[in-house]
Amino acid sequence: MIDQNYRWYPVYTHSRAEKKAYEELNRKAILAYLPLKKTVKQWSDRKKIVEEPLIKSYLFAYISAKEYAEVLMTNGIARFIYFSGKIASIPDQQINDLKLLLATDADLEVIDYDIKAGERVLIKAGPFKGMIAELVSVQNKQRIVLRLQNMGYSININTSVAFVEPLL
Repeated sequence: MIDQNYRWYPVYTHSRAEKKAYEELNRKAILAYLPLKKTVKQWSDRKKIVEEPLIKSYLFAYISAKEYAEVLMTNGIARFIYFSGKIASIPDQQINDLKLLLATDADLEVIDYDIKAGERVLIKAGPFKGMIAELVSVQNKQRIVLRLQNMGYSININTSVAFVEPLL
């Protein structure tokens, strides 16, 4: 049974403290999600694949209003994200979509501004089948843009325009 009082909330962390804050929330038995992407880091003598946060200084906590204070008292957590004067929450489906995106080998690009609404499309084929997105043209390439509501961030993914159809 899903508790209607629990929601996903975006939480802003201190700089470079995402993993530490995530571990602290887990120690407190608070369900959290830290989207990570694999990145190749180059040193002078070697290359290494490391996991970095997809969105710097953000993670998501699945809590009820009673747990706000407990989350804020967690090492590494700076504050909740507000939208229109209220603590922002993220729909479950968007968290599931984000998990699905990260489960693929797609080349993801996070942009730290909110893209203006374009044509809304349904992805009808490929690894993102069933997702709803906005279609924009970036540098002469067709790209799918999934908007994370109430956060001011968007995620670009490469996919064929043939895989989408307009929503009516």
